[in-house]
Amino acid sequence: MQDGNAAAVSADEKISGSREKGLNRVLEILEFLHTTQRAIGIGDLAKGVNAPRSTTYTLVRSLVDAGLLEMAGDGNRVYFGKKLYLYGMDYVRGNDLLRRGRQEVDNLSRETGETSELCMLQSGRYTIVHSSPGTRPFRISSATGLQIPLPWTASGRLLLAGFQQAQIEDMVSEDDLVLPDGRRLLLGDFIADIAKAEATGYCVTSGLVDAYTKCLAAPVFSGPGRVEATMCLVVPIDTSEERTGSLIGLLRDRAARLSIAG
Repeated sequence: MQDGNAAAVSADEKISGSREKGLNRVLEILEFLHTTQRAIGIGDLAKGVNAPRSTTYTLVRSLVDAGLLEMAGDGNRVYFGKKLYLYGMDYVRGNDLLRRGRQEVDNLSRETGETSELCMLQSGRYTIVHSSPGTRPFRISSATGLQIPLPWTASGRLLLAGFQQAQIEDMVSEDDLVLPDGRRLLLGDFIADIAKAEATGYCVTSGLVDAYTKCLAAPVFSGPGRVEATMCLVVPIDTSEERTGSLIGLLRDRAARLSIAG
């Protein structure tokens, strides 16, 4: 009898383990598509998530049947489906900060003529959750959903305010410290910048992501000392100090509107 119970428990554990592995594969597929930002062939997808092609094909077919993924183009490539879009809209409607933040970002962009963004921390990356382009003839590009290493941005320095040094060291890899032009930031300098941004209540970075822009960011608080998000403006690097100061003041005011407490 005991042997029978042990066998049943072992079978249940195998089923549970198989389901967990399958779920992990699904999450890897979704994350890979998000990172890739384009439809991709199932063979390339299997290589990207380091999974057998047959397993990947089976999971993709199930996700397509559920409406979470869709076949694109010639039917040999796959990307996110409409149901995920609907789930995302449900999230926006149910998230008060994001709903109000989108409005503030759009208003700020119209008011200043500059590219405006609402950013949050997601999976150890600075993530643009909403952006609104400016009205300049030469528009500064910004893409909702884009994830960037934290040390590259003004927002990253504010989003990590209040984190312990050991936590920051765990979140920032050596590759994160290498800028797009090959320059390398020092981790100690980045940590010092975080402390300075926390103390001043805003942050400005120039020429980190590219040589043409600077980023102004202000924190949005979800409670005393807890930075939930940032509002930021991406402006030309030659923006005057006077205008930069004016924009920082406006940015801090709008971020304070969103904050629950600060």
